[in-house]
Amino acid sequence: MRGLICGPKLAACGIVLSSWGVIMLAMLGIFFSTHSAVLIEDVPVSEDIFHDENPDRIYALYNKVGYNCFIAAGIYILFAAFSCCQMKLNKQKEYLVH
Repeated sequence: MRGLICGPKLAACGIVLSSWGVIMLAMLGIFFSTHSAVLIEDVPVSEDIFHDENPDRIYALYNKVGYNCFIAAGIYILFAAFSCCQMKLNKQKEYLVH
């Protein structure tokens, strides 16, 4: 069968993992975009930014990290689509064999 790369168990595992990745990264992207104070340790800031009275530089870093999370969630969506296609091809192969 053309295009079949992985088996049904690996395709199902890919669907589950990518679904969790999309949910987790989308939530992180939302929390970073809303400038959640709990996530300050995950923002790549230097010590001099904290002494600045204008928080716009920190907010820009929060937005940048949130944007990166949304990009990673998009990549996981592509991986989920690939896994779904592999699952469909495995079902077709199973149907043709029997």
